[in-house]
Amino acid sequence: MTARAAVRLIPDGACCLSTGMAGNARCSLFFWAIREGFQRDGRPRDLTWIAVGGQGGRGRCPGTVEELALPGLVTCFISGHMETTKAFLALAGAGSVELHTLPQGEMCRCIELQAEGSDAVTSATGLDTVLDPRSGRGSPVTPAASRQFITPAGALLAYRLPRLDVAVIAAPWADARGNVYFRDATMLTESVEAARAAKAHGGRVLVSVAGVCQPDPSAVGLSATLVDALVVNPRAEQTLLAPQRRCWRLFTPGGDGDDRAAIERLRFVNRCLRITPARGPVDRALARLAADQFARSVSAPAEVNVGVGYGEEVSRELYESELASGITFSTETGVYGGMPAPGVYFGAAVNPLKLESSAWMFRHYCGNLDAALLGFLEVDSAGNVNVSRRGAAVTDTVGPGGLPSITAAARTCLFVGAFMHGARWRIRGGGLRLERPGRPKLVESVAEVTFSGARALAAGKRVYFVTNVGVFQLTEGGLELVRIMPGVDPERDVRPHCDIRFALPPGGPAVVAAAVLTGRGYRLSWGSGAGG
Repeated sequence: MTARAAVRLIPDGACCLSTGMAGNARCSLFFWAIREGFQRDGRPRDLTWIAVGGQGGRGRCPGTVEELALPGLVTCFISGHMETTKAFLALAGAGSVELHTLPQGEMCRCIELQAEGSDAVTSATGLDTVLDPRSGRGSPVTPAASRQFITPAGALLAYRLPRLDVAVIAAPWADARGNVYFRDATMLTESVEAARAAKAHGGRVLVSVAGVCQPDPSAVGLSATLVDALVVNPRAEQTLLAPQRRCWRLFTPGGDGDDRAAIERLRFVNRCLRITPARGPVDRALARLAADQFARSVSAPAEVNVGVGYGEEVSRELYESELASGITFSTETGVYGGMPAPGVYFGAAVNPLKLESSAWMFRHYCGNLDAALLGFLEVDSAGNVNVSRRGAAVTDTVGPGGLPSITAAARTCLFVGAFMHGARWRIRGGGLRLERPGRPKLVESVAEVTFSGARALAAGKRVYFVTNVGVFQLTEGGLELVRIMPGVDPERDVRPHCDIRFALPPGGPAVVAAAVLTGRGYRLSWGSGAGG
């Protein structure tokens, strides 16, 4: 049927979920059809909408979940990552929508369990953070929210999601019987689990595909018995700028045979779109330092989660190094192996080994995740991290993303980010020189706690904060500056420009190898990093 006919199956007041992440597997046709129907007929209306990962376009890209940000169309929006959904944040700032954030791992598990007749996930994830109603706000982002999806459960937390009525899915292909195939997809995210959850409640499953293929019983990703509406859109995209019918093989298991060219193509697209920041020589030195610290702190074979931001740059350094054969990268979308894609393609990977669901990946992380490469907005003296809020206003909300679930599983957590916001540094004379200070990111008290340093230490995790100036390690006594960039003086360049209390090891911090700063002769080895 047409997309217009399909979205008429969505009742007013329904709880809906869309799949995909960033520029991948977007449900654009359904978003446009729902918006058009609401503007024309006033329905569907009063929807609760769930987007586990970031599905917005930062107010700049059409065809994202932001198409639904109209007063009265969606009255409650729930997501792990809010920053890309600028239109919903603006709507919330005007008091026209209720916002909630939950960690992506627990969201995926809630959806999975709904298909099994349960409605709650009990977990230690989020304890003593903003997600814990005993120490923070729980799920609500908007102050006047009428619901709470996170509640205390003894020493743990119970996570819930509203009962799913409609699953909205973008997939590559279907056969004439209505079976859906994920061949040539960049990721699966929550597609199968969401379809099962919706059908378990007598709900509807709407799927858009690029075309009709020959039946292959061995490769069916979603049975026709779970599909209520199938829309064929020959112009459907595999990912941003890549039509499904001319898909980019670089994102599929096996790749396209030229990883280096594929990585450069993705970096070029991101530079042209200007959605992700441009990286200069000091940024690249920071990525090399983080890769160096990884090589010193983690042993092969290693399974590693890569977060958005500097984590993408660090993973590229590792992927192109001699360490690559001992590392399996992954992202929370369920993409396993390969080199995680940057920017608007985040969540996909170049030359992945396989594609699993997000729920599968979060389950796999428990007991198997050796390390996580993550970003930060703020860090305090106790090692608490804020990644979920940039300021006091609702419109400053970022959301926890998958970080709480990922750090709960990871044995080693490496947070990578600039030492100051807006500072200007220069590599000169073999050292790093501060030319203009900026705003501290290492602060006395973080705006909100997304990661608890005390909880991480109690769980026996190793935690590092890799910055322009050097590497801080979280210890029982707080942060310790254990390694320092050449040319940086702790008393001149570090203490005056941060609000945290930190210690120095006996004899002072070790000086990072010059190759890390300049890139000349930079070569990684397990255990010793780049030497020095």
